[in-house]
Amino acid sequence: MTTDEVLAGVGPRLRQMRKEREVTLAALSETTGISVSTLSRLESGLRKPSLELLLPIARAHQVALDELVGAPSAGDPRVRSKPIEMFGRTHWPLTRQPGGLQAYKVLEPQRRQEPDPRTHEGYEWLYVLSGKLRLVLGEHDVVLTAGEAAEFDTRVPHWFGSTGEGPVEFLSLFGPQGERMHVRARPKRS
Repeated sequence: MTTDEVLAGVGPRLRQMRKEREVTLAALSETTGISVSTLSRLESGLRKPSLELLLPIARAHQVALDELVGAPSAGDPRVRSKPIEMFGRTHWPLTRQPGGLQAYKVLEPQRRQEPDPRTHEGYEWLYVLSGKLRLVLGEHDVVLTAGEAAEFDTRVPHWFGSTGEGPVEFLSLFGPQGERMHVRARPKRS
């Protein structure tokens, strides 16, 4: 729907709303401070709607501005992705576009593994939702628990996985070009 089509529908919608509420132009004028002639021209389409006119009318009718202009609904906000099984983990992609920053929700079952650090281009950010996540990063070997985050350059040898004490659920943000996430967890002091 074009902007002109949306604007053309505002006047009739305003008239219908006013009549359904059994409000006269004079009464609406008194409530909004907008002259009767301006309201009449607005309803008949002879005057273009503006925020200065629509906001007081929306307040008077106690409706959202979107309802006055007939804005399309935002649609279903849920991310519907199919899980991907990779490296014994279940990954749910949370981003839809290829390339650039990628987000995943990851569930790893309870299992004890021997770390096998790898390197590659990029930058990764991990946030533990539940369970315990073991992170081997260079010479560091740390365990992250629910609510903790880690951020690192993936050119540093790294590995992460379950501690073997139960499943772990975490969020992973990965930028192949080395984008930094701007959230950092402070390293634990030994």
